[in-house]
Amino acid sequence: MEKEKDAEFLEFVVKSLVDHPESVKINRVVDEMGVLLNLDVHSDDMGKIIGRSGNTAKAIRILLRVVGMKNNARVNLKINEPEGGRKPSQLSSNSKSVDNVDDVIEDLKV
Repeated sequence: MEKEKDAEFLEFVVKSLVDHPESVKINRVVDEMGVLLNLDVHSDDMGKIIGRSGNTAKAIRILLRVVGMKNNARVNLKINEPEGGRKPSQLSSNSKSVDNVDDVIEDLKV
């Protein structure tokens, strides 16, 4: 295997999934444990890479292991959290902020 086929494969898959392919960065590190691929993507694309319940990330990891097994290498993937971290949860447009517990209780009585 050419030494970076696993990184090329990951780059192809990830860039096919995201809206900001120009922001995809992969850092490949080889040590005695095997190959570690560090993935950085645009913060808006994290959901696409992780998927519901992490299923997309799991599938990508499984495929990378298959690519690695084919070439007698152990390949692992680390998805780095983007700069700024997670977005703070925002209230939905039809929910109101709670100023006072008593007001909420009064609303429930009606």
